Amino acid sequence: MKILTVIGARPQFIKAAAVSAAIQQTDGIQEVIVHTGQHYDPNMSDIFFKEMSIPKPKYMFDLGGLSHGKMTGRMIEKIEEACIKEKPDYLLVYGDTNSTLAGALAAKKLHINVAHVESGLRSFNMRMPEEVNRMLTDRISSLLFCPTDLAIENLKREGIQYNDVHWVVKTGDVMLDAFRLFQPYSTKIEGLPDQFALCTLHRAENTDDLAKLTNILSALNQISDEINVVIPLHPRTAKVIEKYNLKFAQGVKLIEPVSYFEMIGLLTSCSFVLTDSGGLQKEAFFAGKACITLREETEWVELVESGFNQVVGSDKSKILSAFKNIENVKVNPKLDLYGQGDSAYRIVKELMKMQKEFG
Repeated sequence: MKILTVIGARPQFIKAAAVSAAIQQTDGIQEVIVHTGQHYDPNMSDIFFKEMSIPKPKYMFDLGGLSHGKMTGRMIEKIEEACIKEKPDYLLVYGDTNSTLAGALAAKKLHINVAHVESGLRSFNMRMPEEVNRMLTDRISSLLFCPTDLAIENLKREGIQYNDVHWVVKTGDVMLDAFRLFQPYSTKIEGLPDQFALCTLHRAENTDDLAKLTNILSALNQISDEINVVIPLHPRTAKVIEKYNLKFAQGVKLIEPVSYFEMIGLLTSCSFVLTDSGGLQKEAFFAGKACITLREETEWVELVESGFNQVVGSDKSKILSAFKNIENVKVNPKLDLYGQGDSAYRIVKELMKMQKEFG
């Protein structure tokens, strides 16, 4: 069986590392990797392949930095060429990026089965490009690998359930696999405060809205009066900060983008997390840290319902209120919200099973 795996963004590299490791340990599967180049900064891309021993991409495109339409269109064209040449049995995609949707569309139009890892997630915010990507990808996927029961219920509400057209399978979350697999290799960044809050900020809904970004940075500056704030600076955010000459308090420390091993080290060392990332909300939980989410909604409602995550958006007063409450948040990372860390093997098992039954 041949699998063509399409990846292009940092969270996908992490998920693919776990699944690729399981594929390499399974007889009868050949994996060919396509890297769309959606994240083209070496600090945001290449280093993940080196650190996590992801097989070198056979196909590498340079399609980052374009508008959504141009990027997705050119990705479809390039991935279609790879599909025609490789003739895979399945095309495997992860998450909710432009790379995800482009891969799924290219394969579906060539009658190649699409397998979607992290299927069924919903923010119910159709203004988010990620929401559009994940919904469309789910609709045309043959194998839908869901991390939670709620993800399966979301699909059912949209008329997608287990049948001859769709295989909907609860596998748990491959990010838990990756976190446990690579935690022993976590790297400490020197020169950081003994106690600090870890913050990441990169979503367009925040960085492209100066009022929202200013509110968030103002809150971070105020929080830094009580605890240092460390921000690995995403390239998009760095450009906006430079453009508007935005200022930070002395207690806010900006650092370069970090590798996955360094991020695990930061999660291990920090007191709590503030983020507008999707994946980091879960990784904070895996590390036993409380999270303040700088978005209006989250796909990971289990964390909110368990009291481990406070969703506050860009409202300064809500951010500061969540900060004042953070000491009362006790995270139990052993709670079974996202499986047992064997999701990658479950995914490979289902791929083999479907191939055996349907060819």
